[in-house]
Amino acid sequence: MAMAGIKEGTDVDDRYAVSKCPGPVRASLRPPGSKSLTNRALVCASLADGDSRLSGVLDSEDTRVMLKCLGQLGVLHTGNLAEGEITIRGTAGQLAPGDHDLFVENSGTTMRFVACLAPHGSGRIHLDGIPRMRERPIRPLVDALRQLGIQATCSDTGCPPVIVQADGFPGGQVAIDSSTSSQYLSGLLMAAPGAQGDVVLSVDGDLASRPYLEMTVEVMKRFGVEVTGTPDEGYEVKMEEAYCATDFFIEPDASAASYLLAIPAIVGGSVTVIGLSESSLQGDVGFAHCLARMGCEVEFGDDRITVTGRAVRGIDVDMNEISDTVQTLAAVSLFVQGETVIRNVAHIRHKETDRIGNLSTELRKLGGGVEETADGLQISPGTPTGATIETYNDHRMAMSLALTGLKIEGVLIDNPRCCEKTYPGFFADLETILATAPP
Repeated sequence: MAMAGIKEGTDVDDRYAVSKCPGPVRASLRPPGSKSLTNRALVCASLADGDSRLSGVLDSEDTRVMLKCLGQLGVLHTGNLAEGEITIRGTAGQLAPGDHDLFVENSGTTMRFVACLAPHGSGRIHLDGIPRMRERPIRPLVDALRQLGIQATCSDTGCPPVIVQADGFPGGQVAIDSSTSSQYLSGLLMAAPGAQGDVVLSVDGDLASRPYLEMTVEVMKRFGVEVTGTPDEGYEVKMEEAYCATDFFIEPDASAASYLLAIPAIVGGSVTVIGLSESSLQGDVGFAHCLARMGCEVEFGDDRITVTGRAVRGIDVDMNEISDTVQTLAAVSLFVQGETVIRNVAHIRHKETDRIGNLSTELRKLGGGVEETADGLQISPGTPTGATIETYNDHRMAMSLALTGLKIEGVLIDNPRCCEKTYPGFFADLETILATAPP
């Protein structure tokens, strides 16, 4: 079967022509390491006392941006990132003094986590990113830092750039609006060990993406820090808590796995993702349950998840806790009977792109019937048609909507290199799976 790949050259105008899949596939793959776990482990290891060895590390643009910013703050690392093995030399909570200008590209985790880490140094820390980053809200985090007595500012729009005048991390109590992103609370939690007093954090209003907080607390525990409380009751980190260097294995990325598991849901056959299970630290393994509700057979093993058979029906689902997989489910929804309703994900308008509005635009190009709601989408299959997909420099838009080309002739993905943010080998893995289909 003919495979079309990324054109030669480096222009963002390059396109990937998706090959229509002639039949069921059968494959087993291990996705790259989790971005969420990688960046949390990097933060905890940076503040730890001693050297931490991290394995399974994601080698991607986001990871390299985080390492570069941490390096400017005095956090050294050795090893081979391309092989997923690095060692972080911890600072014992004492970042390099001085003024630093940090450029985070479009990495939201880097912007938010490093803004929280910055007070552990001394000097003026200026964080900025690409134009889209300057459209992504951060005022709730800046307000929380200020409640703790930290000098922090952002632009008048409530978005980056952010300036932190670092002079130690005080203790105190803070209520933070986490309706836009759970990363605000995660960043503050991870920065709390080594503070000058106890840190008590509570959620003001609704909370987006609760499983990511549970992940944060578990990673902190692996590095020796006990967090007490829950999202509903609030969290407390005692001033005597401190990170210890450790060896930490990073499991594969569950959000990335969603693209692979969705393939048999669209074209039939079976795909097994190795290295994940139902008890994973990552809430996005719950995407497999959505596929089960749509008619696929799902099997969870100790270290693998297998999806077999096509999705056949639409579902009504609250995806707040697995919102990074909304676009994947939307792609599958074009090939089932009936309407799919996605709810409680209003916060995804503030991701790398507007993942409700812009996703709706691209689905309509493909012939789907789409209606935006206040907090999600209503999707009906419509009449499939080929189209050139604008990715808005959003890795998840590129990977999820590439799946539609497995059933629809003539799907082209603009700027496929945006996938380097979290999954540089996505299109190679896609072609590996497609090669298992009958000719």
